[in-house]
Amino acid sequence: MQHAVRSRAAIRTGLTPVPRPRTPSVASLMDADALRVLHRAARALLDDLPDLTDRLVALLREQEPAYRTALTKDPTATWQEAHRSLRHSVTSLLDPRGARDAARRCSWRIGAARAEQGLPLDALLHAFRLGGSLVWQRLVEETSRTAPEDVRLLVHVAADVWNFVDEHCTLVADAYRQTEWQLGRRRENRARLLAAGLLDGTSRIADLPEAAQALGLPEYGRYYVVAVTGAPPARSDAARAVLRPGARVHWHAGTDVDYGIVLDGADGADGADDADDDGLPGPAGPEDAPDAPVAGVRIGIGSAVDGLASVGDARRRADTALEICPRTGGTVRLADHLPAALVASTPELGGALAERVLGPLLRLEAADREVLLDTLTTWLDCDGSAQRAGERLYCHRNTVLNRLRRCEQLTGRSLARPADLVEISLALTARRVLRD
Repeated sequence: MQHAVRSRAAIRTGLTPVPRPRTPSVASLMDADALRVLHRAARALLDDLPDLTDRLVALLREQEPAYRTALTKDPTATWQEAHRSLRHSVTSLLDPRGARDAARRCSWRIGAARAEQGLPLDALLHAFRLGGSLVWQRLVEETSRTAPEDVRLLVHVAADVWNFVDEHCTLVADAYRQTEWQLGRRRENRARLLAAGLLDGTSRIADLPEAAQALGLPEYGRYYVVAVTGAPPARSDAARAVLRPGARVHWHAGTDVDYGIVLDGADGADGADDADDDGLPGPAGPEDAPDAPVAGVRIGIGSAVDGLASVGDARRRADTALEICPRTGGTVRLADHLPAALVASTPELGGALAERVLGPLLRLEAADREVLLDTLTTWLDCDGSAQRAGERLYCHRNTVLNRLRRCEQLTGRSLARPADLVEISLALTARRVLRD
């Protein structure tokens, strides 16, 4: 009633009534008291920060094997890292807004640095949680020592302390994972460059140990190179199919050709002596093209070389094997097709040989030419058996013999003379390889 009278009086006089001061709530008073207790204890921790750091380092040595190793290697750096992190943590209790950015930068740098050093992320997160637990424990100890009756007030700030710990655990994990991803990309790019240098033959001797480590292969050992070309999706399937299970290999993807650097020896042993005991399957010649691992994919397998330093030579041999592989697809192992490899390596001489030996045959009408060349090739594939050649060509053996005599007349060479037979065989190979 009196309040209503005062209000009416104020209206009559034209004066604005002054509001009565609000009485602080019990909760706000407790929060203020809790902050006062927290700040008092935090200042004491800040003054005794070296001892707090020593306690954290001792806990890490006792409970975390990864940090035990780090402390053995560089105890000073680990102590300083813990000291910086604790200083930012305690300072954030005193001035959350002013210290927030510096504390976050400190945690980010620690996460990135530990990722570069290879410390496990679980160990790093454990260290941060140990630090948070230690800070909380010391806050309680300090308050219990100086004002035991105020310990109950710390309950009101416990959530803030642990939220800070959780925030920085998340931050350090993000920094760790981002750095780990960047390091992985750099390692992949470096490995790609090192592999390219080996395959090109441009690697320096000083780079070989690094290349061996990056590719997961020994510096010394016997190596093959496998060259695979074709449609990219099918290429990777063929690349896997051409190796025995467990073979040690590093694949280098190219635009047109993928190369596999393969350690000789099915068991991955260095320096295997058996040329057939390698990580590769049995050879397939051009005539076996339908049996290729993936249709339309061409695979060339070079011969062995000693050591990573010679991988460039192995790649050139694989390229030669790939060159004599049929365009329709197949697998060619260089060691089983050396005459064709010789021709492919010197195409000018191969073309000259084919023209000199087979010229008269090549200038016949197409139908006649193909019949005679096919008969000659089939007879050679059948080890000089006219009977087997006739069965394969679906004609009588005498027909085969008549065609062979005509070939001898046109070329001026005798199939019974070894030197002439070598020339004819090489000329046929040159025609096939260079025509493909």
